[in-house]
Amino acid sequence: MTSPLGTSQMRFRGSAGGPPLPTPPTGFAVAAYPTYTQAQAAIEHLAKNDFSIEDVTIVGTDLQMVERVTGRLTAGKLAGAGAASGAWFGLFVGLLMSLYGRSGAGLPLIVVSIAIGAVFGAVMGFLGYSVAKGKRDFTSSSQVVARRYDVLCQPKTAEQARNLLARMELGTNS
Repeated sequence: MTSPLGTSQMRFRGSAGGPPLPTPPTGFAVAAYPTYTQAQAAIEHLAKNDFSIEDVTIVGTDLQMVERVTGRLTAGKLAGAGAASGAWFGLFVGLLMSLYGRSGAGLPLIVVSIAIGAVFGAVMGFLGYSVAKGKRDFTSSSQVVARRYDVLCQPKTAEQARNLLARMELGTNS
């Protein structure tokens, strides 16, 4: 890339003008936990014992995507959700129209807009269910979780961190 002055310059991602590049974690593993909550508790324990927690990193390893099924999806549920969404949009349109329309038609205009939006949304929800033809007839939530959470620490303080976390596991605070 050439600047207006005619000199050539290259711009790399992660340089001063761009977003930082991801970097791998550094340090020694001082503890491993099966849950993120336990790893957080370990960091809190270190902080309570005046440890320099700026040297600590939690690294989730062996990542997996977990999808938990939360319910069955039916035409009625989708039509209801569509009606609710359409009613909200109808309310928005009705409010806008009443603000810029005739002053005497405010409330009736809002009510009619809500009703039309609800009907349109219900029809679209039902059509969406019909088009899917039985594929993915359930609702779910997904998240990425790790099988293990390692607590890493910079070499200069790793031994101190190991000792503090070992005392925490043994139930002593000295």
